[in-house]
Amino acid sequence: MVLSLAMNAQTITGQWETYDDKTNEKKAVIEIYQTDDLYFAKIVEKFVGEKNATCESCEGTKKNQPIIGLVIIEDIKKEGDEFSGGTILDPESGKIYKCYLELVEDNKLKVRGYLGFSVFGRTQYWVRKQ
Repeated sequence: MVLSLAMNAQTITGQWETYDDKTNEKKAVIEIYQTDDLYFAKIVEKFVGEKNATCESCEGTKKNQPIIGLVIIEDIKKEGDEFSGGTILDPESGKIYKCYLELVEDNKLKVRGYLGFSVFGRTQYWVRKQ
């Protein structure tokens, strides 16, 4: 058991809880998974708004897709302690941003979405689901 917890703490894969920036209300559970050398994330549980909501603001193949199961992070690569090079989708606005992820504590993930330079963006902290 201790070994599996230690191994789990070293990776970003698994389920993460997200919280509203202003109210600190739990918003969703996101599952980060790895395919080959890339990382992706999808919404697996939603706590705010209509449970059967779709991504009306999304474009392309994601337009009107259910929020539950929607892949919101794509093509992230591990580079040292940082995971970057991919994108993150804001399902509320339909906007896509560049993204990087960083494990700042065993159970705390820094998620940064930005346009252009990472200095112009927004950071959230996700908590590993226990």
